[in-house]
Amino acid sequence: MKIALPLLIALAACTNLPTEGPAVPPAANDTCGAARQSALIGQDATALERVLLLGQVRMIRPGMAVTMDFRPERINFVVTQTGRIGRIYCG
Repeated sequence: MKIALPLLIALAACTNLPTEGPAVPPAANDTCGAARQSALIGQDATALERVLLLGQVRMIRPGMAVTMDFRPERINFVVTQTGRIGRIYCG
């Protein structure tokens, strides 16, 4: 029972992020430079292999559990079911 509680707490920190929302953040909320990568929206996720991204980057695939920690300097790429980049945001 003592092991179960920390395990439940750890699992509670992970969740699937919603893919709804603007494709890139509004200028006031673009703390990671996501708008500069807006040309990648709609492209195959492998397009990220050809782009130099400095700093923290996270690729979120369908059904993937991710932590809910907010890092304004981190750029997140949400990949759709079809393997395309559907959304880019900071956090």
